[in-house]
Amino acid sequence: MLGTFLFGAIGYPALELLTRGRTHYSMALAGGASAVLIGRIRAIRAPLGIRALMSAAGITGIEYACGCIWNREHRVWDYRRMPLNCRGQICLPYSALWFCLSAGMLAAMDRLYGQSNRPGS
Repeated sequence: MLGTFLFGAIGYPALELLTRGRTHYSMALAGGASAVLIGRIRAIRAPLGIRALMSAAGITGIEYACGCIWNREHRVWDYRRMPLNCRGQICLPYSALWFCLSAGMLAAMDRLYGQSNRPGS
């Protein structure tokens, strides 16, 4: 689990640096928590789409919680101009992105470790 957390804690801020040119330490915490969540959801016996939807919902919740703690003044990110946003902290387009990234990560994990070799199987 520590390895999974570190993967997300390093990977997500690195992805932000590549795409936005900046990041915030809170993104390491959010990325680590999200990676652990995806790893836990991987153990659920459900189709990939359902697991990706569960992951996207969980990541959106993590993003909202982090936003309420570290992004109250919208200095880390600002979704206020995005469609279907909630207080500028989360929005539907990014939840859709989390769905796609989760689906890719879950599919890669299933392929790497085998679908029948999920934790809890």
